Formats: sequence, C-alpha cells, structure tokens
Amino acid sequence: MTVKEKLLNFKRKILEIKFIKWSCDSINLLIDKMKKDIRIELILTCTICALAAFGVYSVSGRYMASREISIDYSYSINMMLHKAENAAAEINKNQNKIKNNESIKEILKQNDIDDRYNCMVVDLDGKVIYKSDNVDEVQIDIYTTMKNIMELKNKSFERHGDFDELGNKEYVCLYPIKVNNNKVYFIVKGVPEGEIEYNTVLKDEEFAAVVILGVLIFILLFLLITKRKVNYIQQINNGVKQMSNGNLHYTIAEKGKDELSQLAVNINYMAKELEYRLKKEREIEKVKNDLITNVSHDLRTPLTSIMGYLGLIKEKRYNDEKQLNEYTNIAFNKSEKLKILIDDLFEYTKAANKGMKLNKREIILNELLAQLVEEFVPVFEENELEIEKEFSEEKFSVQLDPDKIVRVFENLIMNAVKYSFKPGKVKISIYKKEDNIIVGIKNKSKNIPKEELQYLFERFYKVDKSRASESGGSGLGLAISKSIVEMHGGKIWTQCEGEDICFFVSFSDNV
Repeated sequence: MTVKEKLLNFKRKILEIKFIKWSCDSINLLIDKMKKDIRIELILTCTICALAAFGVYSVSGRYMASREISIDYSYSINMMLHKAENAAAEINKNQNKIKNNESIKEILKQNDIDDRYNCMVVDLDGKVIYKSDNVDEVQIDIYTTMKNIMELKNKSFERHGDFDELGNKEYVCLYPIKVNNNKVYFIVKGVPEGEIEYNTVLKDEEFAAVVILGVLIFILLFLLITKRKVNYIQQINNGVKQMSNGNLHYTIAEKGKDELSQLAVNINYMAKELEYRLKKEREIEKVKNDLITNVSHDLRTPLTSIMGYLGLIKEKRYNDEKQLNEYTNIAFNKSEKLKILIDDLFEYTKAANKGMKLNKREIILNELLAQLVEEFVPVFEENELEIEKEFSEEKFSVQLDPDKIVRVFENLIMNAVKYSFKPGKVKISIYKKEDNIIVGIKNKSKNIPKEELQYLFERFYKVDKSRASESGGSGLGLAISKSIVEMHGGKIWTQCEGEDICFFVSFSDNV
C-alpha cells in the first residue's frame, strides 16, 4: 500500500469517526429534547402506536383478505392513446406530404399501429378521406362519435381512470389535425386487450374487523406508554387539591425535565409565593389597622382643638375682640395642620398605589439643589442653623420629574431643620460614585438606634412622637419621599453614627 493510499484510508477513518460522533450527538440531542418537550414525547408515542397498529392491520389483513380475479384494460388503452397521439402529431407535421392511403399507412407503421386498430382521417362532415386497410366505413357520424368519446371519458373519470368494466367494448380516440391545410379528424378505434390480475380484497366485515383490531392495539399501546405520565398528572392534581385546601407546605415531586415537571416546579413556587403573600396580607391588614388608628388619632387631635375653639366662639365665651381673634387664629392654624396631614395622606396613597404620574425631563441636579438650598436660607437663619454646601464641579444631568424631586429634598431638608440641635449646622453634598449620583443631607440630632433606622421611611413612624407632634409632622413625609425616589428608579437610605444623621438619595446617571 502506497503512502497516498494510507493517507486516504486515514482520512476516511477520521471522517467515519466524525460521522459516528455527529450521529451520537444528534441522537443524544434528540433524546434530550424529547425529555424536555412533552409534545415530542406525545408525537413519538402516537407514531409508535400508529406503526404498531398499522403493522397489526397489515399482517391480519393479509390473512383475512379474500382473493379476487379481475381484468385490467388500462394498460392496453393507455398504449393505444399513446400511439394514436404520436401518429396524429406525425400526420399533422407531414400534412402536405400526405396524398393517399399509402402515406397514412407509412405513418401508422412508423408509430407501431398494426391491424388491431382501425385508423381513418375524416373531414368535418364525417366523410372518410384516408383509412387503413381494415376500415370499411366511408362515412361516420362525427357528433355521435364525439358524444360516445365524452361519455366514456366521464365514466372513466368517475372511476378514477379505472377501465376494468370496458370488457370487449370498442374504444375510440379522436384528434383534430390538418391535412393539406384542411381541418380534419384523425380517429383510431380498437378493442382493448385485458390483463388478468389477482387481488386480495377485504370484504366489509373483514375490513371492519381488521380496523377494530388496529384501533384496539393503538389504544392499548397508547395507554401503556402514557401510564407513567398520567399517574404523574394525577399526582400534580392531588397536590393542587392539597394546596387548595390550605396545605401550602405540600410539595409536588419534580420528575423529569418536560413541561409537566416545569408545571410542578411552578406550582410549588406558586404555593410558596401564595404563602408569602398571605403572610404579607396579614401584615398589610395589621398596617391598615395601624394606619386607621394613627390617622384617627392625628386627625382627632387638631379637629378636637378646632371644634373646641369654634365652640367657644359660637357660645361667645370670649372677653373681647382680641381674644376672639386669638381663638380664630388658633382654629385656623389647627385647620392648616389638618389640611397638611390630609394632603400628605392623599399624596402618599397616590405614590404607594402607583397613581402618581411622572413628568420626566432632563435637569442639572446640581443647579436644582443649589436653587432649593437658597430658598431655604431664611428658614435656616430663623432656626439658628448654618448651611454647608459640598457640591461637585461636574454637572450631573439626570432624567427626573423636577416637581416631585423638589418635594423629596424639601421633606429631607425640613426634617433636618426640625430635628437638628440648635444652634447647629446642616451639610448638603452632591457627588458621583461609580455610575450613581448621590445627594447627602447631614445634621446633628438625637441618636437613632440602628434597629430603628429601617423604619424611618414607614408611614406614621415617629422616633420621638412628642417632638413630631409639636413640629406638626404627619409621619408621612419620609414615606412619600421614598415612594417618589423609587418611582424614579433610585434609592433612599439613612445612616446614623453617634449624633450625626445623614440621609442619602441615589440616582443612576442612566435614569
């Protein structure tokens, strides 16, 4: 063996190995897909059952079928049509060369048309112009001939091309042609020769028995193959019943990798989620009751004062106009606090239920914050507080709703003003960390324990209820701020180290 032949053999073996590996990978991929897709499993199951049923049908039909003898004329007729068509085309092609019967005979001989067929050329009136030796007619009825041909073709069409019933009947075919530029017809007549065929035929009762047997095999095999899946579906069904009866700790076994297994996974996940949601609903119910209690308390306090002072005015229990104005001012101030509480509650409800709509536009956060700080200068001076600004020189452009964000920073600044040690200092900073723009508001105040920091942004939560009440706080400002920041895709949190309390608001520069 030469080196070249060895190389060829080596390459051939490598190709064979690659083909085998490809085949194995394809089979493994198909099996893996079948395990993951219940449709493929069902298709494969139905295919196996159908093949088995068809096999039983074929074998049993072979033994149960009756044998019948029939005569087939279709081959002979088709051969006659083929020869006649070729002859007609040849005559049409050589129309100017045809002068007598000998010309026609020569064409018939070339197309293997022998004495079994009667051939003739007739004019439009049915007069025979040329004919073969075995034709005696000199005149034929064209209309009757065409009618017979059409009836025969219609019957053949109804039998889907089956000519078995023709027997010894004459078959006629007609073709319009030209001879010497004259329109004529080429007619070929002949009795088709039959061929004996032996056929196995299922009678109605035999066919019904074979079909029923095949259907039974299909059903039995299908039930046998799908038994495991049906049992698993029943397990899932029982599991769902257990969960619907309140047993959310029940877990359905996860078998296989197909959609049923995924369904079991999703049902188990749904049960856990439902259990979690029920727990959250209980917590929400508790919060709702607390909310009603807090709202009732916070509304009742100013409302009681308003009704008390208005009652004094109504009963004219005041000494002079000065005292009347004093009572009126107190009632009005209490009404303003009541309005602030109701407005905060309404705004928080909108924010918490996603009813607040954002009107975002691109703003320079540095400039917005600087302008807001300037507006608060009189408030800081009135409360003996000093402002310390630490702004980055870089301009931070962010897509935000300016009105809503101003509300956030107003809440945080006013919170710092209310609870800062006085005299004192409030530090406001803005800087960038990684991909986030962070605003910090820092002040000195009473230490807040770490375990209470996480509750600062909850509604109606007050670290010092007495001070909050004195300052007119509703307990909703920080909760509203958190909702607005989260609607913008940002974060808000607080840190406390000793007496230093700092609130942070972070926005992504991609917001």
